[in-house]
Amino acid sequence: MNRIYKYPLLSEAFSKKDINEGINVLRSKHITMSKITKKFEKHFAKKMGAKYALMTNSGSSANLLAISCLTNPLSEKKISPNSEVIIPSICWSTSLWPIIQNNLKPVFVDVELETFNIDINDLENKITKKTKAIMLIHVLGTSTNMTKLLKIAKKYKLDLIEDTCESLGAKYNKKKLGTFGRFGTYSFYYSHQITSGEGGMIVCNDTKDYNILKSLRSHGWSRDTNLHNSFKKNYKNLDDRFLFIGPGYNVRPTDVQAAIALNQFKRLNEFIKIRNKNRNKIINTLKINNKWNNQFSFVRVDDNSKPSWFGLPILINKRYTHIKRKFLNHLSKKGIENRPIISGNFLNQPASKFFNFRSTKMDFKNADEVENRGFFIGLHTKNLNKFGLKYISNCLFDIDKFI
Repeated sequence: MNRIYKYPLLSEAFSKKDINEGINVLRSKHITMSKITKKFEKHFAKKMGAKYALMTNSGSSANLLAISCLTNPLSEKKISPNSEVIIPSICWSTSLWPIIQNNLKPVFVDVELETFNIDINDLENKITKKTKAIMLIHVLGTSTNMTKLLKIAKKYKLDLIEDTCESLGAKYNKKKLGTFGRFGTYSFYYSHQITSGEGGMIVCNDTKDYNILKSLRSHGWSRDTNLHNSFKKNYKNLDDRFLFIGPGYNVRPTDVQAAIALNQFKRLNEFIKIRNKNRNKIINTLKINNKWNNQFSFVRVDDNSKPSWFGLPILINKRYTHIKRKFLNHLSKKGIENRPIISGNFLNQPASKFFNFRSTKMDFKNADEVENRGFFIGLHTKNLNKFGLKYISNCLFDIDKFI
């Protein structure tokens, strides 16, 4: 099979209607934070089952706002500097950095080898009197055991932030991921379940949190929050259009992003169904082939979880660990785009040397296994044809050529 079949993480991301919706915004001359953004936020909150939703320019920014709200001086549930925040060692950088940027201490927890999600037993072992929150990451469209995790969060009175950037639309016990905790964050980056190129969302149910998030999103000012009038009365000598009431950023989205994301969000269930179907097709095509010799394993899905697959996570058999890099380079040359599982074990990243993160290497043996043996390929929003399935499976079976 000499033909190169291009299989990126995502193909044909934008429909003609998506593009036209973006163009219509540009023609309207309302570019930032106008009616279309508010419409999308309300629609998103309703469909996800949250009271409030606030759009941002990225999922990373949504994480930043969530952690910043925990430490905001206006918060009635503010946590103090140097408080500990639990985070899985398989994480993305911008799930971690907001913890450090807000003068909090990240405490890393190992993951389950079968799911790549946080190891709940290790989580409870890492809790101390200083622990105040959990930054949970739902990996590549799957959920951790939320029943067990919520019991721990309740037992120790911990705030829960769900980084759902890779798992939009996934459910646990019929409830949408991202709506179990104090905050849930989502990403609309290019290869995610829906995309606006860049973009993100944060959801919550507390009115005070929501208004603090609005202020954090826009420079730290009071405009468009329910906090505005009280500050206006107390600072009559200042221009009330520009009252800065606390720390803030500029992480606002554009209406172009909102228009495209809203149109895609209406098709989310269709996208999830096709992605999930394509995942099953690839796995079944591999397993019925006479070349199948348990070269790969695939993540276990909790019985109560309904995934929304972002990609197809794969764990190579231990006997291939030493040739993984060569194999992934081979896949890339064959046109099959691939990625590590998030960042791998973040404690192995160069940046970790600047912080006193790790105690002993053995604490994160599963995360190291995922880093050394794991990778993922994309799942598209259009049905894979027979040629594509055959090409992908043959390329994956090429792993035996490297032994």
